[in-house]
Amino acid sequence: MRKPPSREPVRLRPLGRTLWTGAEAVVTLGLVLLLLVAHQLWWTNREARHEARQTVRSLEREWGGQGSQVEPRSREPAPVGAVAPATPSAPVEPPAPAPARNTPAVPDRAYAVLRLPSLGVTAPIAEGISKRGVLDKGYVGHYAGTAQPGQAGNFALAGHRNTHGEPFRYVNRLRPGDKLVVETRDAVFTYLVDRTLPQTSAQDSAVIAPVPRSDVRTKYGYEERGYYITLTTCTPEFTSRYRLVVWGKLASMRPR
Repeated sequence: MRKPPSREPVRLRPLGRTLWTGAEAVVTLGLVLLLLVAHQLWWTNREARHEARQTVRSLEREWGGQGSQVEPRSREPAPVGAVAPATPSAPVEPPAPAPARNTPAVPDRAYAVLRLPSLGVTAPIAEGISKRGVLDKGYVGHYAGTAQPGQAGNFALAGHRNTHGEPFRYVNRLRPGDKLVVETRDAVFTYLVDRTLPQTSAQDSAVIAPVPRSDVRTKYGYEERGYYITLTTCTPEFTSRYRLVVWGKLASMRPR
């Protein structure tokens, strides 16, 4: 009985081999990119939020309290609406001076807690705005050289809007009158949102000046000294081209 003829292995022509190799490379690259996107959009948020929660709990234990008695946080952000350009407001009577903190802020170390009840956000505040040491941990960073909580001037903060915990993801939805609560070892300060600057240059440093006012969009800001808080973050989302700014004024303070 004759044996069936053996089949020769299929050999791809040079052009076919090139196309096959290219297709494999494209698929591999696509998978790598997909993993990178998943890491940035999911994993960094998961890790940063976990670290931020642990840091807040650590601070609360250190202070010997159970956290701020702020209204239960809402998971649903406030509805989006138009924000009109701000006009200078009449001078107000400043609150009593804030109690001095026992220890100075140390770079990259958390020393306060920020709560945004209307957005359901709680995040530690650390000194400085370095990405690796502060922002990428899910913290909110305090601009060195600006006022501290409750002090006259401008208590200026920065935070990520996307990835790494994104504590400022929805600050564009804050509305006038919304609370911005800052807790320190010594006191709890309640600021109220007053004005929003939807977009300005990343180099517009005047928005964190002691009397904050945009050098780029001069209709936005203040003319009188006061007790201010400033939140800054990148805009539009998933870019760092411009800055979004939210300003508030100190409304009350109480000892811990």
